[in-house]
Amino acid sequence: MESPLQRSLKVGRAVIGLLGLDVALGKALADQDHPREQILERLYRQVAEQNYIPPGREELYHQALAQEYDRLQRGEQRQDGTLQIRILGPGCVSCNRLGTMVLEVMSELGIAADILQIQDPDEIGRFGMPRTPALVINDQLLCAGRQPAKAKLEEWLREAADQQNSSNRQ
Repeated sequence: MESPLQRSLKVGRAVIGLLGLDVALGKALADQDHPREQILERLYRQVAEQNYIPPGREELYHQALAQEYDRLQRGEQRQDGTLQIRILGPGCVSCNRLGTMVLEVMSELGIAADILQIQDPDEIGRFGMPRTPALVINDQLLCAGRQPAKAKLEEWLREAADQQNSSNRQ
């Protein structure tokens, strides 16, 4: 069994790596049958089950998780300055080729990013992907079921990096 993915979240003034955060957020976003406070409490408990939360910092974690949940509900981009790329697929030749191409283009353009290769079928399903490979940049699905052209990938990465840089300057 694969271990859950780690994703960073700004908690107070620190950036913390949290296991299973994407999965917990995906469940929280899909839950529209309960009040917001109940959804946020369940989100906190799921994250706390897989991660150490220092005593006395529980409220900071609650606030950070609520802010991330609200940001995703509104469809806003990440504000922590990190470009995030997700490659979804079972680890097939096409998925691996897409991952290699992403790394090559990032190197050519001098772009840094957090890259997650998501191979777990349940986690891929939570993204609603009917076909793989799929490419998600900053929570935006850009390609599914095919290998994009290198020029198109360069364009997407350049645009995402430019958007990230301009939001960091504001």
